[in-house]
Amino acid sequence: MRGETAELEQDWRSSERWAGIVRPYGAADVDRLRGSIGIRHTLAELGAERLWELLRTEDYVQALGALTGNQAIQQVRAGLRAIYLSGWQVAADGNDAGQMYPDLSLYPADSVPNVVRRINNALRREDEKQHMAGKEDIHWFAPIVADAEAGFGGSLHAFEITKAMIEAGAAGVHFEDQLAAAKKCGHLGGKVVVPTGEFIQKLVAARLASDVMGVPTVLVARTDANSARLLTSDADPRDHAFLSGGRTAEGYFRMDGGLAAAIARGLAYAPYADMLWCETSGPDLDEARAFAEAIHAQFPGKILAYNCSSSFNWRKKLGSAAIARFQTELANLGFKFQFVTLAGFHTLNLSMFQLARTYKSMGMTAYAGTEYFDEVSQVISAGTSSTLSMEGSTERDQLTEPPQVRRSASS
Repeated sequence: MRGETAELEQDWRSSERWAGIVRPYGAADVDRLRGSIGIRHTLAELGAERLWELLRTEDYVQALGALTGNQAIQQVRAGLRAIYLSGWQVAADGNDAGQMYPDLSLYPADSVPNVVRRINNALRREDEKQHMAGKEDIHWFAPIVADAEAGFGGSLHAFEITKAMIEAGAAGVHFEDQLAAAKKCGHLGGKVVVPTGEFIQKLVAARLASDVMGVPTVLVARTDANSARLLTSDADPRDHAFLSGGRTAEGYFRMDGGLAAAIARGLAYAPYADMLWCETSGPDLDEARAFAEAIHAQFPGKILAYNCSSSFNWRKKLGSAAIARFQTELANLGFKFQFVTLAGFHTLNLSMFQLARTYKSMGMTAYAGTEYFDEVSQVISAGTSSTLSMEGSTERDQLTEPPQVRRSASS
């Protein structure tokens, strides 16, 4: 064990992956908490390594929010190399309570890890089908960056939910500095943030969890201080400059949020996170530039994330040309991970509405990987199975029949 502890300490000191990352604990602490059996979390490990490589080598990494395995499949098939999993979407229509919630962290805490697992299962099936066909043209295991909300509680909750995300195969996890019990959507009012030091403890807890699990999880720290006007406590001196005096009926301290507060928190969080995210109320390059320049003045090269939210009124605030170059200009400022949080939810709703409205004339067919299990059946039966699903299937004819034959047959 001493050798493993020394090796871990050496990796933290010398690896480029951990440059600038502060851990207020030692490798001996990690080793003591790991248990006697080392369990590999392959999807999370490979996903984290691939995500980090993409963030360091690409101009920027694009992602859309996925709500289902099929949506993730289509995103990867279309060429996206990372997947974002929004807690807002899970709250709305993908949580284990079976409810349709607003984005207030009301759903069970294991809901997002379970969706991560379902997405990875879907991607794994596509990889199996591709491998069975002797192809290697698509890298199906796109890294998933998942929403851990405000941690669903304190530091121990953050530790446990990070472990759950890793077990499900998440490559990255993001936390926000709001009060978990009063968490709001990033574009709603009434947000309450916790003291700077309290949130840092959550980041430390998440890092410790990933170290204990043996996975280099990409940890994202999000601050909502830009629009927050309430603070749970004045215990941290770093927050005093933004207190505006007065208390609310609930006992919260009033604060002056805004970009200065977000920058101060971003600088405080930078040593404990791999990537920083400042939640904004609109697509504002001047604001993004000010945040990036302030962070990079003290932490050169720090990776930044940007929520290209569908909640923004894009066309009201930017012209078509500005929208077209917006992501490239963000990338030039260091915002290497850019995502649309609610893409899956909105697309699912819109497509179903359109299908329902034109159902009589359109129709639909479904295909979800039957050929893979036909191959499994053939292997089990040594090639003697007579009950293969795709053999004689009308779906195979519909999917492979030349267009001109279809026209001929229907005429």
